[in-house]
Amino acid sequence: MAPSTGSVHPVRYLTVFAVLVAVLYALVFFTGDKSATPKLGIDLQGGTRVTLTARTPDGSKPTPDSLRQAQEIIETRVNGLGVSGSEVVIDGDNLVITVPGDDSAQARSLGQTARLYVRPVQTSQAAAPAGTQAPAAGETPAPTPAGTETPAPQNRPFPAQDPSTSPEPAPTAEPAPADASGTETAEAADEIAAARATRQSTDPAVQQQAMATLDCSVPDPLRGNDDPALPLVACSTDGQAVYLLEPAIIDGQEIADATSGYNSQQSRHEVSLTFKSEGSNTWATFTSQNIGKQAAFTLDSKVVSAPVVQGATPAGSSTSITGSFTAESAKELANTLKYGSLPLSFAASEAETVSATLGLASLEAGLIAGLVGLVLVLLYCLLYYRMLGVLTALSLVLSGVMVYAIMVLLGRYINFTLDLAGIAGLIIGIGMTADSFVVFFERIKDEMREGRSFRSAVPRGWARARRTILSGNAVSFIAAAVLYVLAIGQVRGFAFTLGLTTVLDVVVVFLVTWPLVHLASKSPFWSKPGVNGLGAVQQIAKERKAAAASAKESRV
Repeated sequence: MAPSTGSVHPVRYLTVFAVLVAVLYALVFFTGDKSATPKLGIDLQGGTRVTLTARTPDGSKPTPDSLRQAQEIIETRVNGLGVSGSEVVIDGDNLVITVPGDDSAQARSLGQTARLYVRPVQTSQAAAPAGTQAPAAGETPAPTPAGTETPAPQNRPFPAQDPSTSPEPAPTAEPAPADASGTETAEAADEIAAARATRQSTDPAVQQQAMATLDCSVPDPLRGNDDPALPLVACSTDGQAVYLLEPAIIDGQEIADATSGYNSQQSRHEVSLTFKSEGSNTWATFTSQNIGKQAAFTLDSKVVSAPVVQGATPAGSSTSITGSFTAESAKELANTLKYGSLPLSFAASEAETVSATLGLASLEAGLIAGLVGLVLVLLYCLLYYRMLGVLTALSLVLSGVMVYAIMVLLGRYINFTLDLAGIAGLIIGIGMTADSFVVFFERIKDEMREGRSFRSAVPRGWARARRTILSGNAVSFIAAAVLYVLAIGQVRGFAFTLGLTTVLDVVVVFLVTWPLVHLASKSPFWSKPGVNGLGAVQQIAKERKAAAASAKESRV
């Protein structure tokens, strides 16, 4: 039984839709970076391609399994950092990372080896400025200032970050020549061995000499290749301090999770770490026995954080690293630690810009084809449905307006990038919206063939059409979701936009098309057969009614 016209409030539906659009565009123009254009993918805006060359301590070739594992970890980091549209592929003994835009630093950071260890600090000193005389071996080093942060509440003890070791992006190795040979690989292995002989020596005299002569301003040949079972002389990531560290007590693989956040009580950003079972027990024992001492978190043979232990951390509890963090640096460190250590050390050997000329040409051709198809659909609707075709065009325009705002916001907040495959998904999704209009209009015609007026046929036709529309969109959404889960690369962008427009189809049909048609059904002008294009259907209904009456009279 169709709802009575008195129970329908089309203006309310239209108001809800208008509010949704207003909220979306308020977010577009008054939040974030205020950019009102979607982020484009590699094929539309170009990007940066960085080739990472694998390095092993003995100079041997990396195994296929280690390369595949490194590829999977970097792909996970790509998703965690929100770099949508990126690609990570294996090319021989190298990994090739392609990132949209011209920020090569972001692409390089994805290849950080992230060999993370927790090492007790034996001693530390300020690093000698480049070009100045370093302290001679045997001299008493100037200690690095201890952390001065306010202790956390007792139910969540955490170490205070040494301000001199606030995390900064680890420096990347100097690019190697494109024609790197086996000789250069052997030289790299010799550099790693020489660095280990001095900076990982167990002889106190050699350790002091290494601290005095270590130059933090040059690329580190030991980067990501230190032996965790030996002591280590290491620089802080900002190059302001040199540390003598004891053998590692916890491997980075023991980190279960790492998150960043803002501590409103202390008015600072911090990184929260949760260790796995074995690491948590080790950390609990260490913090209970070493209150007031420093523990260094070393990433790729550099100290990214050397906090002072301010209290014992019970096993199973999280611990926080605080200090001179910004929201961005805290998030970067948390993501790097969270997604684990790579099985290989990498050096960025090549970076190049990817042109978007071909993609823009394809985009122009695709947009022209899509526009031609859309115009043909609208012309067909105008010829077949007359003024109801105008409602179709209006609904499609409003759907496009909402889609555009959502694309802008997705690019701003989750770094979603729109590529050619995604645009194809949008076009198909908008076409499915037109299909929903056709289903609705045909149900109205079915009701009118049974002899009902345009006004009474609209609510009855909608009651029948909405079930079909929901069923069809549900099937399309499930297909898009499955494709998104199983696919990789640009196919996922197609599936994402297809699923998004499928959801918006339901929103537009329920909040725009149905209310507009309902209002039209109560208008004397729109009810005219010559206006709504339903005159032929009404004529069929009259002929059926006349035939039925004639048959009844003949039986009598």
